[in-house]
Amino acid sequence: MIRKPVDVGDPDRLYMVTGGRSEADDSFDLVTLVVSESEPTLGMQSEHVRILELCRHPTAVVEISAELALPVTVVRILLGDLHDMGKVSARHPRAAASVAGLPETALLQEVLHGLRNL
Repeated sequence: MIRKPVDVGDPDRLYMVTGGRSEADDSFDLVTLVVSESEPTLGMQSEHVRILELCRHPTAVVEISAELALPVTVVRILLGDLHDMGKVSARHPRAAASVAGLPETALLQEVLHGLRNL
């Protein structure tokens, strides 16, 4: 089995896709869900069009990266462009409310024991 490096994209192509930018906006992490807010328009960059098509339903940044076969940093730059244009919205995952709201450990162990007995 031959292993390829993670970033197999042509550096020249990636430079053109991002307009020479290499710094991504920090507002998009790997699990941020992205949703299209509008349809693609004529003359739009092909990667932007593909992202808008992929994100008709909430899609994680890491899934977009995998689907486009582009590095996550490049996808985050493209998402920043679309967000600035108002074409996508971002939904960040919620943190757990509090430890007090979680079920008791004993209850979870009983459920696990019951599932194992099935």
